[in-house]
Amino acid sequence: MILKLKRTPGIYLVGFMGSGKSTVGKLLAYELGWSFVDLDDDIEAAQGRTIADIFDKEGEEEFRRLETQAIQKRVRTIQTGRPMVVALGGGAFSVQANYELLQDNGVTVWLDCPLTLIRARLGGGVDRPLARDPSHFEHLYFARRAAYQRADYRVEITGDDPGPVVSAILRLPIF
Repeated sequence: MILKLKRTPGIYLVGFMGSGKSTVGKLLAYELGWSFVDLDDDIEAAQGRTIADIFDKEGEEEFRRLETQAIQKRVRTIQTGRPMVVALGGGAFSVQANYELLQDNGVTVWLDCPLTLIRARLGGGVDRPLARDPSHFEHLYFARRAAYQRADYRVEITGDDPGPVVSAILRLPIF
């Protein structure tokens, strides 16, 4: 295992909504014997409402603030030596402060999923605030790729089976 991961045993999955971060994260955590956390679940539990409700009533800026707080909390837990796989929200890694915190406290893995597959997975996407407008959704997909490219590692997603993705992560030179 590389020193960075020994010091702070956190693997953060980044990528666009629908790329499989939660599905892959659960399986990866199971294979490693680590804990798994979906950051959106953390936020919903802390706020007592859905992500969509937060976006609709408070706006994206407030959601991003809550997201940064949730990341900070999980990083503090990981810093105590508790190994964890964390599925981040689609926009979390594009916030510079989040990027810097994560780079210093574990390993980031970009799940690079093609837009056509994401669209098929999300269907209409009405439960995801940033997927409601198809043209905005596509713009966001391409705009965020530059942020995702800063991840420590990239794993290409080619289908709906999470097994090969987990295997590819386990083969990365971090273990």
